[in-house]
Amino acid sequence: MKLENKVVVVTGAGSGIGKELVLALLARGAKVAAVDLREESLQELKKSVGEKAKHLSTHTLDVSDKAAVENLPKDVIAKQENIDCVVNDAGIIQPFVKVNDLDYDAIDKVMNVNFYGTLYMVKAFLPHLLKRPEAHIANVSSMGGFLPVPGQSIYGASKAAVKLFTEGLYAELIDTNVGVSVIFPGATATNITKNSGVEAPKVEGGKEYKTLPASEAARLIVEGIENNKPQIFLGSDCKTMSYLYRLSPLYAIKLIAKQMKALLPK
Repeated sequence: MKLENKVVVVTGAGSGIGKELVLALLARGAKVAAVDLREESLQELKKSVGEKAKHLSTHTLDVSDKAAVENLPKDVIAKQENIDCVVNDAGIIQPFVKVNDLDYDAIDKVMNVNFYGTLYMVKAFLPHLLKRPEAHIANVSSMGGFLPVPGQSIYGASKAAVKLFTEGLYAELIDTNVGVSVIFPGATATNITKNSGVEAPKVEGGKEYKTLPASEAARLIVEGIENNKPQIFLGSDCKTMSYLYRLSPLYAIKLIAKQMKALLPK
């Protein structure tokens, strides 16, 4: 689906991949409904796009608030007239601790934002998308959605739920006008740790892992949607671990466990 002149709803639009998606979509001639929890982030985004702000509407809400999400399509249509595509990017991570040390409030918050937020958005917008000549849904999972990462087990579970939910949607909608993509980012340069209220783990020796720029992630997502790709892998680490996990799951799990061991509390 070519995105020029299409109306695209983007959650998590105030920062990171979501913000870069908004910029990339506007550059391609799309109209964007930017959704984020933080009003100040959306206002900064609006200022940053200059004259393209006339093609941008902003919508402040928590995607885990079902009632608010159910009212969102009406708000978007009032400002943008139509809805052609939804990109569910909003997400948070958990504290970097093992399941045994993770409290239920943190577990509920991660599941509510990552999985139920995505579910609510799909349920709210799908009836409208089915009425369009062509439409698309793209849900952001994670490399942690197909490969277990110690210290992020609940985050991974939420993203695995997004993965299978999206693949189920693809199967259900395969004969309709609605295309479906699941997105797997690897390590990406965003501020998700800060936005999640989580303290970043200390990396031994000050070593930093290579990350994909958020702007490059956005470019790959936009191209994937336009080419109707069912799966969109972001970053060499994600592609490599996908291959290794399919080739030898136990080897891949042990490799990740070894890398994460130094980052987790003893």
